[in-house]
Amino acid sequence: MAHDSGSEHADRRASGALEAEIMAVLWSVGEPMTAGAVQSALAPGLAYKTVLTVLGRLHAKGMLERERVGRAHAYRPRQETAQASAEQMKTALDRGHDRAAVLQRFVQSLDPADEAALRSLLASGE
Repeated sequence: MAHDSGSEHADRRASGALEAEIMAVLWSVGEPMTAGAVQSALAPGLAYKTVLTVLGRLHAKGMLERERVGRAHAYRPRQETAQASAEQMKTALDRGHDRAAVLQRFVQSLDPADEAALRSLLASGE
């Protein structure tokens, strides 16, 4: 029984990582995308049904808006989710005694693509 519980936990963690990847794709494109388009933008080998399930979960959580496009739905991040994420980061900075340490831990947790995007934003002054 313990083995099943561990497996569920691993599946949840993988699902959370996939949710983050899907949100990153949707934010980067900046326009509504169908499940097929999201699937094409992700790593090869990911099942369409898996992408559709995760999109449905994100919509149910209120992180995505969806609109009917033909027989499918197109998804886009709710603007409030970006604001909420920014506010969470600001709260973490405000609570920390050493703001530089909080920022350093955040940057160390980024994958290379996100780190490069952050560096580009900082360099451009946006």
